[in-house]
Amino acid sequence: MKIGKQFNTLNKSEYVHYIDNYKKYTDFNTLGLYKSICENEKLNLDDKIEIRDYANRFFEKTFNFYQLKDPLTYFNLITLGEEMTVADESKVWDDIKSNQEKILTDKKIKHRNFGDYSKHNCGYDNCRFNGLMIRQGSALAEGSMHFNSDKNSFGAKNKSERMKKQRKNISKIINEELDDLIL
Repeated sequence: MKIGKQFNTLNKSEYVHYIDNYKKYTDFNTLGLYKSICENEKLNLDDKIEIRDYANRFFEKTFNFYQLKDPLTYFNLITLGEEMTVADESKVWDDIKSNQEKILTDKKIKHRNFGDYSKHNCGYDNCRFNGLMIRQGSALAEGSMHFNSDKNSFGAKNKSERMKKQRKNISKIINEELDDLIL
């Protein structure tokens, strides 16, 4: 069976029905469900929070993985109905970033090309590259996932260049020291 309509047009009882019977529907999309909770204008704030909590009973692991796949949707959902200061928002984003790192290490995932990080999304509606799959670090990449524990590749490059200069100048240094000894 197919749902046949968008999630953001549903009311509270329809959400509950589709969540209860999600295995029956071939076009059921959990990310679409969670995104629609924030976008749905038919629901008041209490209903949105209640539906989010109800969906989390069924899809908690998937919801937690959205920290990695779609962090903005995750942030919007966990902060529903909360008054946030700039410091609070910063704290939540720091928690999301540390959880992203933990998820990657627990699952032993080496790459960081997930969800929003794997597609070009510059924010311009008429951009011809919107939605295009990209490689991390390319010129089209808008953002990337990085952590404090990452190695600084620039430091290693600078060190190798410094060592290369020293190797090239070693004979010059030795000759100067020998000249100083002879004098």
